[in-house]
Amino acid sequence: MTIPQPAARPRVPHFSSGPCAKRPGYSLDNLKGATLGRSHRSKEGKAKLKLAIDKTRSLLGVPADYLIGITPASDTGAFEMAMWSMLGQRPVDVLAWESFGEGWVSDIVKELKLKDANTHKAGYGDLPDLTQVDFRNDVLFTWNGTTSGVRVPNGDWIPANREGLTLCDATSAAFAQDLAWDKLDVTTFSWQKVLGGEAQHGMIILSPRAVARLESYTPAWPLPKIFRLTKKDKIDPEFFAGATINTPSMLCVEDYLDALAWAEGVGGLKALMARSNSNYKTIADWVERTPWVAFLADKPAIRSNTSVCLKIVDAAVLAAPAEDQAAIAKQIASTLEKEGVALDISSYRDAPPGIRIWAGATVEASDIEALLPWLDWAFATVKAETLKAA
Repeated sequence: MTIPQPAARPRVPHFSSGPCAKRPGYSLDNLKGATLGRSHRSKEGKAKLKLAIDKTRSLLGVPADYLIGITPASDTGAFEMAMWSMLGQRPVDVLAWESFGEGWVSDIVKELKLKDANTHKAGYGDLPDLTQVDFRNDVLFTWNGTTSGVRVPNGDWIPANREGLTLCDATSAAFAQDLAWDKLDVTTFSWQKVLGGEAQHGMIILSPRAVARLESYTPAWPLPKIFRLTKKDKIDPEFFAGATINTPSMLCVEDYLDALAWAEGVGGLKALMARSNSNYKTIADWVERTPWVAFLADKPAIRSNTSVCLKIVDAAVLAAPAEDQAAIAKQIASTLEKEGVALDISSYRDAPPGIRIWAGATVEASDIEALLPWLDWAFATVKAETLKAA
C-alpha cells in the first residue's frame, strides 16, 4: 500500500555522516577573514592555527596539561600518526565492531606487523566484551562507530591505574558525546563531523602519559616526516602551538573557526550534546512507533546519538533474498535523494544494508522531524514496487 507524499520537506536535506551538514546559518561570507595567500607560518597564520587549538581546548574541556595539535589527512592521519609513533613498546589490545576499527586491526597486524596483538571483535550493532580488555597493554578503540551506530557507553570500563596507553578514535563522538579525558591518552578526530567543518584536517590530543611515551620510546620502523611529533627525542612544542607539520588550508582553518564560534554561541559543549541527543530522541521515538524499521544496535545504552544506523525489519522484506533486501534499502535512499529530501543516507558500504542518518549538532531538529514521514513514504513506495515486480 502506497501513502501520499508528505507536504513538508527538510529545509536542509544534508544527513551525510561525513562530511556532515554545515552549521545552521552557514555562508561562505563568514570566511572573508581567512588568511589567504599568506604563509601558514606567518604571524597571522600561526595565530589562526593557535586560536583553533585554544578554542578546541576550551569547547571540549580538554585538561590544561594535555597537548593538542592539528594534523594532515583528517582523523585517519591523526590516528595513524599515533599508532606509528607510539606502538610497539607493549602488547596491544585492539577493539573492532565496525569498518574503521577493522582498519586499525589491519594496520596493526599487516602493516606494523605487531606480534603481540589481541583483537576483540563484535559484529555490526554490538560491542566486544569490554571486561576482557587487558589494560597492561596499549588499547585502541573507536569511541563511536560511525559505520555501525554503536558507541561505548562511557569510560568506566577503562581503569585509572592502567599500565598501557589508550588510543581513541573519537571522530564522530567529539563535540556530541561526553569523552572521559582522564581515561584517554591519545584522542583523535576530524573537523568534518559534529561541527560540520571541512575535511582533510585532523586533531590529535595527547595526555602527559602519551607525551612520556613519545619521549622515552623510539619505534623500530622508519617514521615518515608527517608522523614525527618529537625533535631530538623531545616533544615538539611548536607543533602543539600551531606550527603544523605540513601546509594546512587556511580556508579550512577559517571554516573550523567559524564552526567553533557557532558552537560557543549556541551554548558550548553541553548545548551541542543536547542538540545531538534531541535529534536522536526524535528518531528513536519514530522507530518505536514504526514497525518496518529498527536500530542496528539493539541495546539503547550503546546507540550512537550522531551516526544513527537503522535496519529494515519488515517481514515481507526479510523474506526476500539478501540481494533484494540490500537493493530495497538502496532504493529508499535513492528515491529520497531524487526528491531532494535526504542526501547520502545509505548505510556504509561495508555495513549491513539499511539507512544511516546523521543526527549531530549541526542538524536542525525540524529537519529530522520533516524527514521521518518521507522515510515512511519511501519505504511504502519501494516495497509496493518491489513486491509488484516480484
